[in-house]
Amino acid sequence: MSRRRERRKQQLKSTLDLTNMIDVVFTLLIIFMITAPMMTQGVQVELPQAKAKNVETNNEMIQVVVNKENKIFINDVEVAEVQFETAFSNIFNGRKEIPVFVSGDRDVPYGIVMSVITKIQKAGAVKLGFLTEPLPKE
Repeated sequence: MSRRRERRKQQLKSTLDLTNMIDVVFTLLIIFMITAPMMTQGVQVELPQAKAKNVETNNEMIQVVVNKENKIFINDVEVAEVQFETAFSNIFNGRKEIPVFVSGDRDVPYGIVMSVITKIQKAGAVKLGFLTEPLPKE
């Protein structure tokens, strides 16, 4: 009888611990829930095409858009050109660690985009990026 008892004690109980997998799944779900609305909102702009790497950012950023009608938007809020410098300075508030991304429609005159960029630099932005469309795959 002692051998039978020893065999019973030595038998392995195999169970699967799902805690870690559930944590990963919930984390991914939260990430997708947060980023999905960002992908569907915005101002319609036809960006110029260029070969460049994707830019990765943290959650805090400022996006400046100049559309076909030469209207300027800061984070999807329309701002008059004469009020842009003041409005941008209020939003930026001298926080140099925040990246600023500029999107200009391909049909917008170069001078308007350069005027916007100059005003952004006057406000003290040092992390300045330009958004483009990727080149079509051949």
